[in-house]
Amino acid sequence: MVLSSFSPLFVIWAIRGTQLLPDPIFIGICLLLAIAPTLALWARIRIAQSRADLRSLSIRLSEDSRSHILVYLFAMLLPFYGAAVSTWRDLGATFAALAAIIYLFWQLDLHYVNILFAIRGYRVYTILADDSANPISGKSPLILITPRRILDPGELAAYRLSDTVYLEMIDEARL
Repeated sequence: MVLSSFSPLFVIWAIRGTQLLPDPIFIGICLLLAIAPTLALWARIRIAQSRADLRSLSIRLSEDSRSHILVYLFAMLLPFYGAAVSTWRDLGATFAALAAIIYLFWQLDLHYVNILFAIRGYRVYTILADDSANPISGKSPLILITPRRILDPGELAAYRLSDTVYLEMIDEARL
């Protein structure tokens, strides 16, 4: 999920190009970095659907996490958009910075931030599930990606993409 959230950056890099590598090679690498993780995310969604990996979530509290997309933009897209990749040292420094940001996104549980979900009309909510029978699941926040504009307390079913990220698909033809 982390690498698929970086897809727009790789597309921008492909458009900008570099003088270090011939265009067909550099564009091919960038498109591979943009498309492969997105296909892996799409495959994970399809696997969750085919296995009916649905979980019933009883929502106690929810918070709209739209502000996380700003973190995504300022931490990832804006700095790398302006990065000059004119020497091998610049390219190495850019990839080192990218690796650090990927690590931080992963460690801070921001791996679900993906502009492709936003383009499809989905919103991201941080929720606390009400699970009195399980002392762990009710205390740890979960991420719900849903097309709903308002998320009220109550029960809903969502596909499990990871231990903490769930995708509700009201209209399955959307993905």
